Amino acid sequence: METAVKRLYEGLFLVDSALAASQWDALMGAIRKILDRADADVVSLKKWDDRKLAYEIRGISRGTYILVYFHCDPLRIGAIERDVTLSEQILRVLILRTDRMSQDDIDRPTPAEVHPESAAVSDEHEHAPVEEEPAAEEAEEPSDEPSDDFSEEEPS
Repeated sequence: METAVKRLYEGLFLVDSALAASQWDALMGAIRKILDRADADVVSLKKWDDRKLAYEIRGISRGTYILVYFHCDPLRIGAIERDVTLSEQILRVLILRTDRMSQDDIDRPTPAEVHPESAAVSDEHEHAPVEEEPAAEEAEEPSDEPSDDFSEEEPS
């Protein structure tokens, strides 16, 4: 029997924010169970962020993203995605192969770890408008000094 090569994957699981707040340990258990069923080795599992969804999924408008790094046989990824589809607790999943990611990148803090107070702030404040730089004057006064512009003008 041939031994399968386990590759590093990044999984972003989307769950209902209300469910995440009330049953965090049960959600983590459900995600671990799905990954264990696929014989995946979890490297890191942590909350990524809590966001307002662009559109409702199953009547839910806010979601909590859970970021998971794991080693798994590439042939088992389909089984993980199928188990997520059948799960009532997990709304969506995105799994990407990320072999070139270093341990430092994996350990990098998530938005929820960097700004823990932003989870309580509404999304209106998260996406504050960025102030634009004042426009530079586009038309300059012509001068008699020679310019660095070497383009030739055609005589009229």
